[in-house]
Amino acid sequence: MRPVLRLLPLPLCIALCLPAHAADDGPQNWRLCPIGDVVPPFADANLAPQGLNIAPLGKNPTDIEGDMLSGTDANPVFQGNVTMRRGNQFMGADQLTFDKENGKYAAEGSVRFQANGLRLRAARAEGDQDADTHRIEDLQYQLLSRRGNGRAQSLTMTGDNGSLHGATYSTCPPEARKWELEARSIDIDTETGMAVAHGASLRMGTVPVLYIPWFMFPTDDRRRTGLLYPSLSSSSRNGFDWRQPIYLNLAPNFDATLNPRWMSKRGGLLGGQFRYLVEDGRGILDAAWMPHDNLRDRSRGSARFEGFHNLSGSWQARASLSWISDPRYYEDFSSSIDGLSRATNYSTLGLYGRGRSWTAGVTADHWQLADYTLSEAVLPYDRLPRVFATWEQGVGSRLRAGIDAEAVRFHHPVYAAGARLDLRPWVGMPLEGDAWFLRPTLAWRYTGYSLDRTLGQTLGGTSPSRGQSIFSVDSGLFFDRETTVKGKRYLQSIEPRLFYLNVPYANQDDMPVFDTQPLTFSWSQLFRDNRYSGADRQADANQLTLAVSTRLIRQSDGFERFSASLGQIRYLKESRVRLPGEPITEQGGSAWVADVNYAPTDRWTIGSSYQRDPKFKRTDLASLRARYLLPDDGVFNLSYRYRRALLEQLDVSFLYPLNASWSVVGRSYYSLRDSKPLENLAGVQWDSCCVAMRLVARRYVRNRAGDLDNALLFEIELKGLGGAGQDARRVLRRSILGYNRDDLYLVPPQTATGQPSTPDNANTLP
Repeated sequence: MRPVLRLLPLPLCIALCLPAHAADDGPQNWRLCPIGDVVPPFADANLAPQGLNIAPLGKNPTDIEGDMLSGTDANPVFQGNVTMRRGNQFMGADQLTFDKENGKYAAEGSVRFQANGLRLRAARAEGDQDADTHRIEDLQYQLLSRRGNGRAQSLTMTGDNGSLHGATYSTCPPEARKWELEARSIDIDTETGMAVAHGASLRMGTVPVLYIPWFMFPTDDRRRTGLLYPSLSSSSRNGFDWRQPIYLNLAPNFDATLNPRWMSKRGGLLGGQFRYLVEDGRGILDAAWMPHDNLRDRSRGSARFEGFHNLSGSWQARASLSWISDPRYYEDFSSSIDGLSRATNYSTLGLYGRGRSWTAGVTADHWQLADYTLSEAVLPYDRLPRVFATWEQGVGSRLRAGIDAEAVRFHHPVYAAGARLDLRPWVGMPLEGDAWFLRPTLAWRYTGYSLDRTLGQTLGGTSPSRGQSIFSVDSGLFFDRETTVKGKRYLQSIEPRLFYLNVPYANQDDMPVFDTQPLTFSWSQLFRDNRYSGADRQADANQLTLAVSTRLIRQSDGFERFSASLGQIRYLKESRVRLPGEPITEQGGSAWVADVNYAPTDRWTIGSSYQRDPKFKRTDLASLRARYLLPDDGVFNLSYRYRRALLEQLDVSFLYPLNASWSVVGRSYYSLRDSKPLENLAGVQWDSCCVAMRLVARRYVRNRAGDLDNALLFEIELKGLGGAGQDARRVLRRSILGYNRDDLYLVPPQTATGQPSTPDNANTLP
């Protein structure tokens, strides 16, 4: 029975053609639209599990059953609960007539069809298998693998070409049609995967809002060259802003997108993205060029490349290259505080290797000025190139030994530079038990330079060097007990820790400062063997860190209800090594570092970090973080950040549901130090089963001078199809942590400074 096989591509054309060009705007919120069956399941279908093909259709027999068989051998007629099955396809009807001699068939009365991803019912289906023509009349369909349903007056198919007449599509249920796509006719070519719609319109309720007399679009997932959705917006900075992306399908493993853009106040800009994927790597190149910016009276542009290539099982080449035409670029083309806060533009490329006990690499990096209020004198030194290697391995049953090595040639556009060699061999004896650890380590660090003549004359020599021993002992205990709080079982731990560090003094005043800065004082700083980043300074030390941590963990699921940490460094002797202009670290105690996190309920989380300097009796750092998860996906955030002589900020944001459909959003991000808002935001949202609308008013810092700008954002989203207006959803996700609940699980852990921590491999690509 070949006719059954031809029924599969016909309804799939309906399922794919109208929603095929829908925009991918990320996860949709369907909580107001529980999954319902527009086309009820067929009790007699008895299909294989959804999404499972038992075997290719050509290798599966066609089984036909019915209550009664009449007619002749040449013209059989199946009547009463007729079912046909082949693989994971099912077709049912009240009556099926088949003319074997002429190859014609007709199915009448409650025609039903179901296959992977689709279920439909129709009044009648007929066809000619010899002529390969088929027709289905008065059909209703439902997509099973994604949201979507609709109707069609008829569908005709000849070979791989077909036509839909009077077709509709929507993600709304039939009883609440907030929006619907309609087309007078759609001509489909399943071989090429393209379709042409005639007389297409979009209706909001019963009101037509968009009419397109003719357009061509894809019906499957094959990539094709064509226009993407345009973007329209308006701002006081750029004026009317229009973008029209054009997608170019160049090859199966690489493509490009052109982004022509016109701003009424600035002029035209051409942007683009090129992507490639090969067996051992991938990469993305983004670029933009503006021949003439009317506001700056000059050409503007930017480029960025991110990519990697696996050369072998141990070696990988990676690149992260970025370029901007001028230091005002980020200020002019960024609408967020994050863009305005960038003072430099960083590029790096390198060859990286990793083995069982070693790592190595050859890299180069470059810094570019991205803040017009600064000069190139503030730029970090370029490293052209940097060669590094590490090795670590067990020696005997108790010892571990290793070496860290680095050689760098520095370059700077303003200052003289030079080359540096840094070697750090070490040996350790880690001892551990179930409730304790003791890790003594002895290292020797040598750092030598070959400086440019100008710099050498300033410092008193072109070949300064330094050699120091570094001895440390890290130790800790683990105490835990089971306890019960409000009828729930918890595991409480107390973890005292001692860290001793001894590094003899070596005069380093004749050594340059290329890439070394004091590390931000934090909890992790209590247990490091150097308070500086980079190798230009190795701090002398005779100090002892005393710290203790405690945790309360719910045993049923591992949820950490409470945690607290407290620690301080006791300097047994003053530390005389310092950077130019930095004071000596005197004998006595460092600032106390305290971190506390508490979850009163599963919805509340509260955290605080605090640093208090007992010597000067002042607060160096304070932060408070609180989050409450409201019912119905609401959230309330409160944070306060203070760093002495640098910043004091208050940030309040919320998403508050008024009912199932309406919610209000807001954010107030305020600098107490400057008595000035950084961003204020207020808006209202309306959500329904298949439509969402957002109206947001925003006032934000738009340039480095601190000037404020106003914006009014309106967006309407047709779920499963796309959206129109400015991207208010993106602004809300950036401004309100937890606006999308999934974002809460992507937030990096907080350090004692209240800022996201950076993992050791943050510069690597997946």
